[in-house]
Amino acid sequence: MRELDSYLNDHLAGSVGALELIDHWSKLCDGKPLAKFLADLRRDVEADQETLRKLMRALGTKESSVRPAGAWVAEKISRARFAVAGNEIGGLGLVLALETIEMGITGKKLLWRALAASDLPRKGNIDFVEMEQHAEEQIARVELERMRAAREALSDNSATHSRFDT
Repeated sequence: MRELDSYLNDHLAGSVGALELIDHWSKLCDGKPLAKFLADLRRDVEADQETLRKLMRALGTKESSVRPAGAWVAEKISRARFAVAGNEIGGLGLVLALETIEMGITGKKLLWRALAASDLPRKGNIDFVEMEQHAEEQIARVELERMRAAREALSDNSATHSRFDT
């Protein structure tokens, strides 16, 4: 079970990093249409994080204090990459941030799929298949915004007007 504890803590740490990244871009998008999308996404990630914590408690898995702190630091460092690409709305930094979030949600989807396939006792009344489907829906929503951001960032007129600004 030690490997499972580590696996679950890795995913919990990933959710901490995702929330930090979402919060950063939410501040940059304050008052813009993308802010609502990010607020909704944040609520989803928080709810999934709580479901994971519920599972960990049911399994007797102790939360690591080191991994979430490491994820927090890693997210702060990743901001440098986004800043180089452009921290403005309509820039490539947003595309990279959304790609990072989408990769994290894909990892979460695979977590739920692995747990559904396991012989793990169904503790905490968590429907792993439903959680996987929920992650799939999140991926689709993020991908839609990522593609909008990519079109904006990579178009010839992106420097003069951004749909994310209005």
